[in-house]
Amino acid sequence: MAEVTLKIPNISCHHCIMTITRELKQLPAVRKVEGNVEAKEIRVEFEGEALDTIKQTLAEIGYPAEG
Repeated sequence: MAEVTLKIPNISCHHCIMTITRELKQLPAVRKVEGNVEAKEIRVEFEGEALDTIKQTLAEIGYPAEG
């Protein structure tokens, strides 16, 4: 199991977190998603080498990760 915290500048409300969570949980490797509106961050627990897929999915739904 791996864990990453990503900065998402486009997060502005709890609806953003809900959208990100819904989309990322559709990925087979993603186990848990937690968001922080104030910090504009999400924490994702996943299996394997899914980080590139996670970042790609975020970009596709309009929430690209910084860095």
